[in-house]
Amino acid sequence: MQHYPLIPLDYPDPDVIRVEDTYYMVTTTMHFMPGCEILRSYDLINWEHLTFVYDVLDCSSKQTLKGQENAYGKGMWAASLRYHDGIFYLCFVANDTGKTYLFRTDDLERTWIRSEIKGFYHDASLLFDDDGKVYIAYGNKNIYLTELKADLSGPLEGGLHRLLISDTDNTMLGYEGTHFYKINGKYYLFLIHSKKEEWRRVEACYMAESLLGEFVGGDIFDEDNGYCHQGIAQGGIVDTPDGKWYSILFQDYGAVGRVPVLLSVTWEEDFPVMDAEGKMPEEADYSYMPLYGSDDFGFEWQGTLKDTKRKYGCFGLQSIWQFNHTPDLSLVTMDRDKGKLMIKTDKLCQNLTQAKNVLTQRMKYPGCAGEITIDATAVNNGDYAGICILQADFGMVAITKKENRYYLVMGNREVLEQEVIEVDSPVVELRAEADFTNMTDISTYYYKKGTQWVTIGNTHKLTFDLAHFTGCRFGLFYYATEETGGTVEFSGFRYVEKDR
Repeated sequence: MQHYPLIPLDYPDPDVIRVEDTYYMVTTTMHFMPGCEILRSYDLINWEHLTFVYDVLDCSSKQTLKGQENAYGKGMWAASLRYHDGIFYLCFVANDTGKTYLFRTDDLERTWIRSEIKGFYHDASLLFDDDGKVYIAYGNKNIYLTELKADLSGPLEGGLHRLLISDTDNTMLGYEGTHFYKINGKYYLFLIHSKKEEWRRVEACYMAESLLGEFVGGDIFDEDNGYCHQGIAQGGIVDTPDGKWYSILFQDYGAVGRVPVLLSVTWEEDFPVMDAEGKMPEEADYSYMPLYGSDDFGFEWQGTLKDTKRKYGCFGLQSIWQFNHTPDLSLVTMDRDKGKLMIKTDKLCQNLTQAKNVLTQRMKYPGCAGEITIDATAVNNGDYAGICILQADFGMVAITKKENRYYLVMGNREVLEQEVIEVDSPVVELRAEADFTNMTDISTYYYKKGTQWVTIGNTHKLTFDLAHFTGCRFGLFYYATEETGGTVEFSGFRYVEKDR
């Protein structure tokens, strides 16, 4: 039997907590800005956007796409979200800066206070112990525990520091993705690694009676839920108000990304047992804001100020969007009355992955299409404006200008112009479509001719790889190859879902 994911979108490395009757989940957002998205749920089944923790992180030359630099495949990874004595704490490392960031707030929808934890703690997990001490568990292959200062600014001099477990002989993927808990007086490490004989993600758990004791355990979940031999692992566990337990882990779904999966958790002799077939929670009677969708680039008040901020949390754009890197907002303007998003160029690029202000949105399993209207009246010769399916080996369809004449092109990273068609108008409608069913992972590109969508170029194979380390996203892009200063107008983005 095929089990569909909890959220059929790229939300990897989940960590989940409950505060009273509300659940909060944070996942990896890598190089996208605003970053570190937190989702909210009242039933563990349905989720909505609540907030981004930061608009920009460090504005480094990599994060701002200066020249040929970029932060692809880096940025924030695997955050730990905790709630302690009325304060939310969130920590993560950024692999482009080599820092461990700490954010805290007493209200998730208000400003977060930012600081750093001295040191670099890969896939870290915070633990506030009953005795007032605070610890961080982290590592890859070797999993360590370090006691922190009370203000979490760095390791406590003379405090506990020890190696907990090791998986150094695993040539596939050693233990990482640490989630550390104290439950009923015992300490639990939840970890991801691969089977040693083949690539397949597996969830493991180790338990100790004390922080000085031996952590014992092993693999606790090694299943693919009937999906393409892709393992399920790395994530958090959480209890419900009535004492039931669940886990949210992620599963590789090919080019669409790493998607969350909900499992029930029971306990046998103080050890967790995860079950994909277990009884799921009851759904709450609540209307959730969608995590993806169409956009007319307009604006409307959503009741309270918090509601409006929640919907328009991407620099005033809908929160379904994120920019591919730190945006240069001096080059982005909007006419909300006319529903137009305008982007200007100020650098020369070889392809769209170098372009500033690429506006992205997650793509949905098992398939979807994005459609956009583009007005290229004010672009320069050598400019490209279009819609792509963003990954390292991207596919795209765009309008370009050459010798003051307009052309449609379909291309990818290897062949920028697989097919070129001259058009007599600078206003065009373009479409990018993908089929992710059972890791088919193919994309097709179109332009509107009259009332019909016409294919352009070849079908393009999509992949998930470490170069970007993210699932495919729609990207609205504009870049210059000959001269800067042109402007393009985007309007009427349409998100088309494919039925399962």
